[in-house]
Amino acid sequence: VRDVHPTHYGRVCPIETPEGPNIGLINSLALYAQLNDYGFLETPYRKVENSKLTDEVHYLSAIEEGKYVVAQANATVDKDGNLVDELVSAREGSERETRMVTPDRVQYIDVAPSQIVSAAASLVPFLEHDDANRALMGANMQRQAVPCLRADKPLVGTGIERTVAVDSGTAVQATRGGVVDYVDAN
Repeated sequence: VRDVHPTHYGRVCPIETPEGPNIGLINSLALYAQLNDYGFLETPYRKVENSKLTDEVHYLSAIEEGKYVVAQANATVDKDGNLVDELVSAREGSERETRMVTPDRVQYIDVAPSQIVSAAASLVPFLEHDDANRALMGANMQRQAVPCLRADKPLVGTGIERTVAVDSGTAVQATRGGVVDYVDAN
């Protein structure tokens, strides 16, 4: 059984990062992770005030995160942003133990369920239902993928494909909307 350290959550991809003798050789950043001014990895969380989600997004280091009660991104929220369940699954304390807490105790919530994995792992469809070894193989194949000569639209997607293509810098994107009238290879 893999023992992913709680401080890796949202910072280092648990699927692509090995453990045992190879630990530390490969570190893939999680999807939304960023480095702060001091070189510490941070991950984003949405602020929750009085059981209601706000639009404020705060990046927290692992040390800062341990001071708060953080709910999962899949917590049930109504159209006004209020946490509706009587009990919410949340991590709290320096060990990030998962507990069921009342919504009034929640201080932050994950920005997305995919924030725990890397860009390559997030492209694997139905990742949460895959065996860990299959997920690793899929993530490795995504990372090494070569563009097709005649690309077809995928039959199954995860919703992040467009973001990965645009952020890679290899996709040509117009600065404003329009229609392409003519293309010439010269």
